Amino acid sequence: MLPSVDTVDELDEVVRDEALLRPAVQDLCAQLGLGKIRVLRFEEGSLPVYEVGDSLVLKLYPGFESAEALREARVLSHLEGRLPVPTPKVHAADLYKNNWRYVLMSRLPGEGLARTWRRIPAADRDRIVTEAAEVLAALHAVDPEPVADVVGPADWGRFVAVRRANALAHHRAAGLPPHWLEQIPDFLRSVPLAAPARGVLLHTEFIREHLIVDPHDGWRLTGLFDFEPAMIGDPAYDLAGAALFITRADPRQLGRFYAAYGRAPHPPRELLAHTLLHVFSDLVWSLRELPAPPRPRLDDMAEAWFGTVG
Repeated sequence: MLPSVDTVDELDEVVRDEALLRPAVQDLCAQLGLGKIRVLRFEEGSLPVYEVGDSLVLKLYPGFESAEALREARVLSHLEGRLPVPTPKVHAADLYKNNWRYVLMSRLPGEGLARTWRRIPAADRDRIVTEAAEVLAALHAVDPEPVADVVGPADWGRFVAVRRANALAHHRAAGLPPHWLEQIPDFLRSVPLAAPARGVLLHTEFIREHLIVDPHDGWRLTGLFDFEPAMIGDPAYDLAGAALFITRADPRQLGRFYAAYGRAPHPPRELLAHTLLHVFSDLVWSLRELPAPPRPRLDDMAEAWFGTVG
């Protein structure tokens, strides 16, 4: 059965070992009364996730990520029926063995937006951007207080301060070239980030990979998933991610996104600051995948990636 793991490296070894995982998944399914249902592994994700039959998903979390398991189950239960698109419904969530936890949830209908984006007609892409913005606005309007005991941080200002202090080390470890690294301290000092008037429930990874569309229903959005890293904080933290991963630095699409979200665009330098501070920030990927700034300066990067038209 599943061994106890205490580090990310140990987890990576287990995640790669399907011969170790599958018997445990089958054992757990049997305990849940699902012993004879087909089980298939999803390829994506840093945690083991399985399709169980046609309508269920089983996600496993090691003991050192038990807080994430509790958070995802609670947030999903809190969000059920509150957004314009479905979120997974929790069917069961508990402790398994050797401190592993699990969440058994419903499977959302459709296909991943990231995989299907190139097949989607331009007019439908525009509509999807609008629908995605409406989903994010609805998420940010949900009262986070009922899940505040499992969703942090307790102090957003302190979280931002810690991220500022660690930003250079974060991006150096990710392999960002020196000419970008040397600009980060002065850039962050020049962009004050006032505490939000109200902390909102953040997805933190509002990206194409976590949105579902139905190609058989006019490419409509049919779901949003993966609330394991949810937080409570400044909405700009999510909006920066949406600009990079939903609209992909397209100024027309980003303007459309803001219009549907229901607010004026954030200043580009503020969004870049949130990007630099984001827990999952990877500027090396962004520089490879997004339009190149006209000059190798963070101010130019801010305008190139977070400027809007329309």
